[in-house]
Formats: sequence, structure tokens, C-alpha cells
Amino acid sequence: MYNITAPRGSKAVLQCHSQRMVWTQDRLKDRQRVVHWDLFRSTPDYTMERILDMFSAGDQRIYNGYNKGRISMPKTAFNDGNFSLVIKDVAMSDRGIYSCNLHHHYCHLYESIKVQLNVTKSARKERKFWDGQKAVYVVLVGSTVVLPCINRRSIWTEGNSEEEQQQVVHWDRQPPGVRHDQADRLIDMYASGERRHYGPLFVRRKMNISAVAFSQGDFSLTISDLQPPDQGLYSCHLHHHYCGLHERRIFQLTVGPPEPQDPTDAPHALPNEDSDTNVVEGPRVINVILPEHRSHLLHQLGYILATLLLLALIVLAIILLTRRRKSRAVEYDPRRIECKPLPTVTYMGSGTSKDYDRDLPEVKTCNQEEAKLDYKNNLLKEAEMSKLNYPKVIDLDREMEKPSWK
Repeated sequence: MYNITAPRGSKAVLQCHSQRMVWTQDRLKDRQRVVHWDLFRSTPDYTMERILDMFSAGDQRIYNGYNKGRISMPKTAFNDGNFSLVIKDVAMSDRGIYSCNLHHHYCHLYESIKVQLNVTKSARKERKFWDGQKAVYVVLVGSTVVLPCINRRSIWTEGNSEEEQQQVVHWDRQPPGVRHDQADRLIDMYASGERRHYGPLFVRRKMNISAVAFSQGDFSLTISDLQPPDQGLYSCHLHHHYCGLHERRIFQLTVGPPEPQDPTDAPHALPNEDSDTNVVEGPRVINVILPEHRSHLLHQLGYILATLLLLALIVLAIILLTRRRKSRAVEYDPRRIECKPLPTVTYMGSGTSKDYDRDLPEVKTCNQEEAKLDYKNNLLKEAEMSKLNYPKVIDLDREMEKPSWK
């Protein structure tokens, strides 16, 4: 990322260079893809030997005459992605670590696969296994072995005839306070020369890329007549879809006040001032880069305060409900009901020479049903004790309905 400050009204150049994106104009792309096999021997002198190589549209080249007719690769390797090495009549000297190396020079892509070959004279010792880093083949001397090297990625198996449409560069502009996913697209340019401009007409005229960008690797964006609205975050994106290359460069552009112009006439001193003491100072420029998301912290703080307030309301509601239930439980507690004493009941009997006055004992009860039952029982007892002959039978139920029993 780069920070650039330019005066108002001037022209700014946001430089963006990449030699990896240079259009080579090479129509013979056959030599851009190549595979070669190397052999590393630990004995006797830890030597590395080139065994074979092959271009995408060329013949196989074998470096040692001893291996001609004995070592080969499939001729359809660049069509099906099978670059395996076939060794006939395996000898003890073939032991070592083989490496299959794939190169795409134009795309700057390099891959390597290693296989270890061991030779034995016992058929029961033949096997294949993985030692954690590479495949290990133990083969019988004099037999034929195929060392695998398979890579079916399209970059190795397909030749792209429309490669000009695979290279593209585009510039985006992100005004202050705007997120990167809402940036404005300014211009697209393909290696074929196709160009696309976006935005208003005045923006298209003041922002542009050189027409020879892909031949020189210079994708710089030129902005003329800088104004304060041109401030923001500019990004240069380089894409090579065929090779899988992606690069990005970011520029923070700040527009300051215009440059002071040189005065044509010398300033005149005031009558009572010395001309030597007059100093003409130019404008002072202070560049301040503000963060793009200043309100982000306030939003987060608001969410936190709202959450705390909601929790406080919930806790307060729980406390009030709990206290209300406790007060109701105390109000209707049967153990706290005061028991009032029953009044004294006097039964007056006549028919004999003696009057029987009996005061019933005072009974305190909290249950009206029990008090009613006790009052009924007392009446029966008094009737038995009086032993009087009543002209009519006393209806106890009717007597109990009178309020006097209370």
C-alpha cells in the first residue's frame, strides 16, 4: 500500500508495474511447458543426473545413450496429464531418488514429485509403500517399472488459444467512508486491447491507462486535474486467469491545497516598516488521513449498552414478580388468621320446679365448620341433661340456621 499526496489541480500518476503480466506476443507457446526427470544417487558421490525432458509440442530428449530405447514417457503426456517414467530391464545402477519436475515458464509455475526406486534380486521382496515424504518402489532386477507422475491440472493438459482474454487489469476507487466491497470500478483492460470504462463521462476523461500497458508491464493510472472529490483508496488488480496469478496494489490518495504561484511583482513594504523584515510564507499543508469506519465503534458501543439495559429490565421484572408472590403467600397464610372466641350460649328449660341455667364453655376455633358442629353437639347434650318433654321436636337444622350460634 502506498500513500500519495498531490496538490489540487495537478496530475497524479499511481504507478503499477508487473513483469509477470507482460504480454510476450509469443504465438509459439509450445516451449513454455516442459517436464523433465532427474535422478539423484546417494552412492558413490551423491550425483544428480538429468534423465529425460519433453516439451508440450516437442520430442523427448534422452541425455544418456545407455537409456535410449530403455527409458521413455507417454507421448500423450501433455494431453492426459500422465508424465510417468517407464524403465525397462531395470538394473542395479537405476537405484536412487527420481524427481518429476513440471515447469510452466510463462506462468512462472513449478511443481515437483519425488519417487524412490530400490532394486532387489528376490521376487518376494517386491513392494510399494509411502515413507511419509515420497513413494518407494522395490522392484525385481531385470523387470519393467513405471514411476508415477500424474498431474491433470488444466494448466498442463490444455493449451489456451484465447490467452489474450485471460489477462486483465482493473482499477477500483473506494471513496472515504465506503467499504471495500462497495468500491466503484473505474476501468478494465484486457491483453487483447479491449478496454471498458465505468462511471460518468468526466471521470472517464480524467482517469486512464496507457494503451501499451501489456507490452511494457506498466498499468499506471493517470488522474488529471486533481480535485478534493478525487480523494480515496485506489486499488490496482492484476489477474491472469489461465495461470492463476492475482496481484493487488493499494494507493491512498490525498488532495492538498493548490500550489502557490510565484508573484510577478516584488511585494512593497509599508511606509513605516522595514522591507527586510517582511517575510512571505506559503500555505502550510497538513495531511490528515481519517479512518474509514469512524462510526463502527459507536455502533458496537450502542449494541453493548442496549444489551445491558435489556438484561437490567429482565432482572428487575423477576425481582418484582418474586416479591409480589411472597406478599400474596403471607396474606393468605391460614396460620396467621386470628381466632375469635364464640359467645356464651344459655339454655333455659321449664316444666319442673327447677330451672337449669348452664353456660357453655367458650370455644375458640378457626374453622366455621368445626364451630358449627360443636354448637350442634352442645345443643344435644343440653337436651339430654334437661330431660324435658318438649311438645314438639326441636329441628336442629333450623336452629343451626339462626345466627345466634355464632
